[in-house]
Formats: sequence, structure tokens, C-alpha cells
Amino acid sequence: MDDVDKKKRQRKKTTSAQKKTAKKSPASHNPSSFISGYGAGNVETIISVEEINRQSDSFKKHKPSKDQLAQLSGYDNFFMIDALNAGYGKMQILHDFNLRIGAGQSLCIIGPNGAGKSTVLHSIFGFTTIKSGSIVAQEREVTYLDTNKKISYVGIAYIMQESSIFPDMTVEENLWMGGFLKDNLEAAKESAELIFDKYPRLANRRKQAARILSGGEKRLLEIARALIMNPQILLVDEPSIGLEPKYINAVFDILYELQHNDNKTIIMVEQNAKKGLEFADIGYVMVAGELIKADKADNLLKNPEIGRLFLGG
Repeated sequence: MDDVDKKKRQRKKTTSAQKKTAKKSPASHNPSSFISGYGAGNVETIISVEEINRQSDSFKKHKPSKDQLAQLSGYDNFFMIDALNAGYGKMQILHDFNLRIGAGQSLCIIGPNGAGKSTVLHSIFGFTTIKSGSIVAQEREVTYLDTNKKISYVGIAYIMQESSIFPDMTVEENLWMGGFLKDNLEAAKESAELIFDKYPRLANRRKQAARILSGGEKRLLEIARALIMNPQILLVDEPSIGLEPKYINAVFDILYELQHNDNKTIIMVEQNAKKGLEFADIGYVMVAGELIKADKADNLLKNPEIGRLFLGG
């Protein structure tokens, strides 16, 4: 047998061994290792944003009407968005977006990356270019109201996705910064004392630099700072982002207390879709800047098609 024949036989053996190994591989044989849906699975199996957009076309044919949204809010007109078209500069992200939520309710917006979820919060708070539509809070038109007035006059506070604490300031000083619209520093200090009474964990660290706080404590400080102006509406952008599991539950417990004990109205965007819907009263599903589905959050959790596309199977 010459060298060429030997090399051919060696290649055949190698190829055969590779095929056998591939057949035994759990990732290619066990169906449970392939998790489909938004936000779950590995790089080989996760549904792309483009595929989610395509597969959600059936929902777009039956988009929720304003009356359906009003029904979910109990026909409470505490906060409303009508036919909002908005974006950044010349780039339009939101297309005829509608929203209804009653006083003391919570609403979670889910959807793939780039769906426009955070743009809804940005538009409410005044960070986008609004082309048309309206935003009404407590029967007051606030569409083009500047951010400071939305905080002080209408009671809308925004808890950002990115860390916004001042790391070299103390916990106490960070809280005072939340009262920058107060008449004077003493008024901010008085409000901070009420927050410390509510959250002893922060009170115990009031003189320490904010940078030494744990991830969960930093998130608590951001929430607490937003409460200094005693807002009625909280815009919460990705409350669980970057947190360890043990802190995620603590943050959601705080938000639950704010809604159910202090009657705060919460509009939330949450990438952890299951967690967000488990918390909220109402769930909205967005795709490509459009609201394609709205229902009680519990119903969305039970919807198999929503589960497959947006909740990880």
C-alpha cells in the first residue's frame, strides 16, 4: 500500500470518528438543550430579532385598540399616551404608540432589543424628538413639558437603566441631589430623612461613599433618590440589569411596596420578561416600535406563543 492510500484511509477514519462524536453530543441530541425564544438559548438556537419580527406578524394584524387598553386600566385615565410618533433626531422609533394605565397600577413593556421599549420611557420624560401624538398625566398635557416640570409639577420620576449615582459622594449627598428642584437644601435634607426612615439599610451607610455599595444597594439608592420629590409615576428602566439574582428579588420587593403601600404608578421596561410580567398588572409587547399585544400580565405569561417568542420557550 502506497503513502497516498494510507493517507486516504486515515482521513476516512478521522471523519467517521467525528460523526460518531457528533451523534453522541448532548447539545445536538437532547432537545432540552435547544431553548427557543427571546432572551434564552445559546448562540446557535436563539431566535434573532429579525425572526421575531417576522413571526410576530400575526399579532400585528390584531393590534390592541385604545378601548382594549382602557379596559385593562379599568378605564382610569390617570396616564395616557395617544398615537405617539417619536425618535431621535430624524430617526423615528415609535409608530402610533398608545398606552393606558390607572393610578396605582404597574405596567411592564417587553420585546426584543431595538423594539423601542426604552424610547417609550425616554419620550415620556422628554429625551426624544416627538413628531406627533400626546402624553397626558393626571389630566394634564405633558407632551412637550420640560423634564424639570415633569418632575416637580406632574410628579414623574425616571429611574435610569445605567448607573447614575455619584460614586465619590456619600449616600446622604446622593439623596440630597434628588431634591435639586426643592426650594432649598434644607427641604431636600428633610425629604432625605424620610427616605432613611423608610430604608434603614441606606441610613446605616449614609456617611459612606456610594462607590462601596453593593450592586443591589446602588439600585436601591437610585430608587430612593427618585422618591425625594415624592413622584406619583415611576418610569423604571431595566431594574434588574447587571444585578445578581439575590439582589433582583430585593429590588422587585421594593417596587412592589412602592406600588401597593404607597400607591405609586409604575411603568417598567424589563429585559427579564418573565420577572417583569410576574411583577406587573398589565403587560405590553412591542416589536419594531409598535405595540402588538396588550393583556393582563398573568395572561401573557400563560400565552404559549408569547412564551415561545418572548419568554424563552
